[in-house]
Amino acid sequence: MSAPDSPRNGRPRVVIIGGGFAGVAAAQALRGSGAQVLLLDGSNHHCFQPLLYQVATAALAGPDVAWPIRYVMRGRSDVTVLMLAAEGVDPARRVVKTTEGEFPYDFLIVATGAAHSYFGHADWAARAPGLKSVEDATLIRRRLLTAFEQAEATSDDGARARLLTFVIVGGGPTGVELAGAIAELARRTLPPEFHRADPRKARILLLEAGPRILSGFPERLSTYARRALERMGVEVRTGTPVEDIGERMVVAGGDKIDAGAILWAAGVRASPAGSWLGAATGPDGRVAVKPDLTAPGLPEVFVAGDLGFVTNPDGTPVPALAASAKQMGWYAGRAIRRRLAGQAPKKPFRYRDHGSLATIGRKAAIVKLGRLELTGFPGWLFWSVAHVYFLVNLRTRLFVAISWIAAYFTYHRGARIILKSSCEDKGAAPPPH
Repeated sequence: MSAPDSPRNGRPRVVIIGGGFAGVAAAQALRGSGAQVLLLDGSNHHCFQPLLYQVATAALAGPDVAWPIRYVMRGRSDVTVLMLAAEGVDPARRVVKTTEGEFPYDFLIVATGAAHSYFGHADWAARAPGLKSVEDATLIRRRLLTAFEQAEATSDDGARARLLTFVIVGGGPTGVELAGAIAELARRTLPPEFHRADPRKARILLLEAGPRILSGFPERLSTYARRALERMGVEVRTGTPVEDIGERMVVAGGDKIDAGAILWAAGVRASPAGSWLGAATGPDGRVAVKPDLTAPGLPEVFVAGDLGFVTNPDGTPVPALAASAKQMGWYAGRAIRRRLAGQAPKKPFRYRDHGSLATIGRKAAIVKLGRLELTGFPGWLFWSVAHVYFLVNLRTRLFVAISWIAAYFTYHRGARIILKSSCEDKGAAPPPH
């Protein structure tokens, strides 16, 4: 089947696979290039992943952190957006394969992102959901709130204690942010509304296999984060690898822990798109791209975002972060613009590290900006302003800012509606006894 949008007036065709940070940045960089851009994504929305944990813990609703890709690309007659998942690439014929046929390209940008990695234990996925999409966040929120509701309904003290136990696997930024947000939900927001089960008695465990949490930050900031979590009532266990995850049960460090909800924040793996290109991939599935972000042997194919593995001049890998994905997407788009204009190639990609941030909870965050390090309220304020600034439009910035200000003074979390799943949620908490 031929592509329905063949070249218009002989314009070069650029296909972008993925509507995440890298894909959207690439499309924006191609404005005015003279190319006809086709953006393919299996979802219809672009998601601001750094705030997904707030959707998972009922501080924000899904639409607060996700926007239709068509809206982001509004006014762009040169961009066609199709809600189609790519199923493969034929580099020899220069076509992208989808369920609706094949789409030819002159240039291709593959920015398919990453998925959860369970280190060979695929069966853990249903029992311990990770956090990469709005759907993931909605599922986690349902499991958390359902556990509290069922703890209120049961008269069995043992069952109530199990339901009020929450385990987060992985001590990176996502795990730390989830642990802190769940602690605030249990200690601050819910207690006035529950009478049989005391949410303040919730047990929140953060399990990390390594020697410390937030290993990507300086040790001083990592230590601060651990102490802040412990003051909030979170049990932080480092040097504790997970050995097994069952139905509402975790085995870690030789201990069996029964839980009302188990959340996964321990690792990610690049999408399988690297195999489409016939390129060599590392253990995490990332493609080792050339300095100009092109796939080896395919100068017309760029790999951006979490799928691409590229190193800094000192040999350290560029981190798989939203900031690096945006920079890689922008670089790829600009590189194509230069080639279309007959200009000399851009200099090799260089990641600009604008700093690392992680929030722990109310008035507690850590910020690393070069030599500048912030903690406590200054860090939290900087984190809040930075995240509001990078939201997609003014309306969303205002809404999120107002929501945070209201939550700061009232502890209220408004997105606490439990929506039933359309299919059986096998990992949900058990019914009350």
